[in-house]
Parts: sequence; C-alpha cells; structure tokens
Amino acid sequence: MLTIFRQLRRMRRSDSPAPVAHTLRFKGFPDPAALPLPVYREFIDMLYSMALPIVGFGAVFVGICLLVAREQGSGVLVILAVLGGLTTVLRLAALHAYRRGAPVGDFDGLIRWERRYAVGNYALAVLIALLNVAVISAHEPILHLLTVSLVFGFGAGIVSRIAVRPKVCVISLLLATLPTVAALALHAFEPHSNPVHTELFLVEAFIVAMITGLSLQTVAHLYHSAVEHHTGRHDMALLAKKDALTGLANRLSLRENFQARMAAAMRNDSQIAVHFLDLDGFKAINDRYGHPAGDAVLKEVARRLEAMVRGEDVIARLGGDEFVVVQADVLLDTEAELLARRIIREISKPYMAEDNELTISVSVGIAMAPKLGVELERLLACADGALYHAKAGGKARALFCVDGAEAAAA
Repeated sequence: MLTIFRQLRRMRRSDSPAPVAHTLRFKGFPDPAALPLPVYREFIDMLYSMALPIVGFGAVFVGICLLVAREQGSGVLVILAVLGGLTTVLRLAALHAYRRGAPVGDFDGLIRWERRYAVGNYALAVLIALLNVAVISAHEPILHLLTVSLVFGFGAGIVSRIAVRPKVCVISLLLATLPTVAALALHAFEPHSNPVHTELFLVEAFIVAMITGLSLQTVAHLYHSAVEHHTGRHDMALLAKKDALTGLANRLSLRENFQARMAAAMRNDSQIAVHFLDLDGFKAINDRYGHPAGDAVLKEVARRLEAMVRGEDVIARLGGDEFVVVQADVLLDTEAELLARRIIREISKPYMAEDNELTISVSVGIAMAPKLGVELERLLACADGALYHAKAGGKARALFCVDGAEAAAA
C-alpha cells in the first residue's frame, strides 16, 4: 500500500509540471501549480459551465436597479442597471469564447482564463455594493430589504458555484459585503425618529458580517473537499493506466496511445514501429539477488528507455520483464532498426543494486504498421514472434516481423 501511495505522488508530480512563477500566487491563497494540471483544468471548466446563473442574477440585478431608480428617481441607479447589463453580456461572451476555443493545455493559459472570469465577478460584486450603499442611504426599508437580500443571494451563489477557485470567490464576496456592512454601520448613527434605529442597523451590519465570516469558512471547506475528490479521482485514473512499479504506461494506456499514433500515421502517410522487448538474464537476477534487486533493475530499464525516445513515442510495461516501445512517425524501416540497436546497447550496460553490479541484455522484435496491419494485438503478436526468433538466435538481437509466421511460431 505504501508503494502505491508513493507511486501516486510520483505520477502526480510527473503529470503536472509546475511553471516557475504564477501571477496568482500570493500569501493566503493556494497556488494553482500545486494542483495536477488536469484537476486545475476541471476547476476552470466549472467556472465556464454556468451560463444560467450569470443570466439569471444579471437580470435580477438590472430589474432591482430599475425598480429602485423609478421609486427614487435616481439617474445613478439607471447607470448601475446599464453597467450590470453590460457586465452580464461580457461575462456571457467570455463563456462562449472559452467553450468555442481550443482546449487549454497549460497552467499559464488556464490562469489567464481564471483572471478573465474573476474580473467579471469582481465587477458585479462592486455594482451590488454600490446599489446597497445608494439604497441604504435613502432609508427605504422595503427597497433596503430587497437589495440586502441581493447580497445574500450573490454570496450564497458564488460560494456554492466557484469555491473551487477560492481567491475569486473570497474577493468577490468581500467586495460585495464589506461596503454593505460599512454603509449599514454608518447609517445606524444618522438621526431618526425610531428609538431603536441605531440598534437595528448595527444588528443588521453584524448579521451581514457574521454570515460573511461563515461563508469564508465554507469556501475553505468546499475547496479542500473539491481538491481531495478531484485529485483522488485523477490519481486513480492515472493508476489505472500506469504501471505501479515503473510509472510507464500499462496495456490499457498503450492501446489508447497506439490508436492516436496510428490515426496520425494514416493521415501523414508514415509508419509506426512496435518494438517488443524482453530482458535476457533477468530471471537469474531475481533468483540470485531477490525481487528487490530485480525491481531496481526494472525501474532503471524504464528510465533508460524514457531517455532514449522522443516525446511522441510511447513506452509501456506489459508485465514481468516485457516492455513495448511504440515509435511514431517512422519513414524508413532503418529508423526502427537504429532505435532497436540503441535500446540493446543502452539496456546492456551494467546496473547497480545494493552494491552489486548486475548485467542483463535485451532482445527486440519489431512489427511495422500499417504494413503488417493496424490492430495493436496483431502487431504485438507479430513482434513477439520476431522476438522469439531473436532469442533463439543468440539473444541481444533485433529482428523484424516479416509476416504472420512469427506470431504462429510464438
């Protein structure tokens, strides 16, 4: 179990390389780079998947502004209504642009989209605060109740919807509530015929402030719960597609990656080379030095393979001492042969395990696609057949699969 958790942490780090610096990083708020990239992308997707709340709240805000403007004859509130409608339209345009654009593949791009969402949220929060300041100063109890309810609705909505981005949520909440609390507290000390005027407004200011504080705690709880849930799901998905010992792709991930590479090869009129690897002499290491030494050798083999291939190539461990390398975008068979010879040379170099120098070699069978087909299982069987002949001929050799005879021999 401990090994699995260590593997999850290692895969999370390798899957989510953090950039050097981010503009959203400052004390008091979590750094987006602390999240795995797929998790952070899911959180930004959540922000841009909620058009209905934006339309609904924007319409309510504009309607209340116009209602209060008619009752008070205030041109300022008409301006607030216009600004609220414009803000809603711009926020919807941002949602549309995000959905229509290409998927964002890096932290910096996602941070720019988060900032863009934040600006619209902050603008609406400021408009809500200005509306409350204007209505509270006029002392119209029914209208005042309406606009303060708008603050509560805004706060509840953003806490439930965007707590996954706590910075945006917290700042939006404070922009809407702090001016409202200040306006309530200041208005409490204005002269009025009601003997409990001061007490009532101070109590209301306290209630808004208290609910704001509780909302901030809720944001923290929801954020940590969301991070735990989405990161756990991400880690489990990685574990399902990764070899637990080496961190390489497993058979499931190999199949998915092969299909993508094969589709690209068909479009580009190129080939794919499927290299089937089997370590020579590995069983003797396990028998003599034990499985920990064997595991150390397998991990080092994986690292050496990763250092030899390009980014578009795929390395997988099928189990035991069997590995597969999918070499993409191959124009000539000689390119596959050169890689196979390099693999044999690098894998055959000595290994160190617990102060013991260990030596193995590797045999390679190669199947070319689409020359020999486009189905992964057929190609693996064909490469395995060529590997069988390579081992029979003296090991540490690479042979091409010519036709289906190798598969039958295997």
